[in-house]
Amino acid sequence: ADLNGLCAIDRLVIGSSERRSFLSSAIAGRRCYKAVLDGEPVGFMVLETGLSGHSFISFMITHPGHRRAGVASALVDYAEAHAPTDKLFTSTSTGNTDMQRLCEAQGFVRVSSLDNLEADDSEIVYVKQLEKKPAATRN
Repeated sequence: ADLNGLCAIDRLVIGSSERRSFLSSAIAGRRCYKAVLDGEPVGFMVLETGLSGHSFISFMITHPGHRRAGVASALVDYAEAHAPTDKLFTSTSTGNTDMQRLCEAQGFVRVSSLDNLEADDSEIVYVKQLEKKPAATRN
C-alpha cells in the first residue's frame, strides 16, 4: 500500500498525521487494504483479527471526493470475502451517521456500545455473520 497516499487521505479527512505509524505498521503487517481509482488511492481500511480472534475492520476512511461512490462498500465487500473468520466486526462513533448507514446497508447488526472512549461520543459495535465456503479438498 502507498503510505504517503493513505496518510494524505487521512490528513485530509481527520486533519492530522498522528496515525502515520499505525498505518505504516498495518501496511507492513499486510492488514491495510486500499481502494484505487485511476492509479490513485481513494480509500483504505485496516482488517485485523485481534478482537478475541475475530475479524475486525478497525479503521476505514474514504477520500471526501469519492464518498457515496461505493468505495466503502467495496472495501467492506473485500473484508467479507477475505476475512479468515466467520464473523466480521466493526465499530463507529455515535456521531458518524454515514458509517452507521453503511453498516446497516451492508447487513451488519448493532451488538453493543462502548462509552468513555472519547468524551461525549460512544462507540457503536457492529457484527456480521459471514457465510464461509468449505475449504477445498485435495485430490
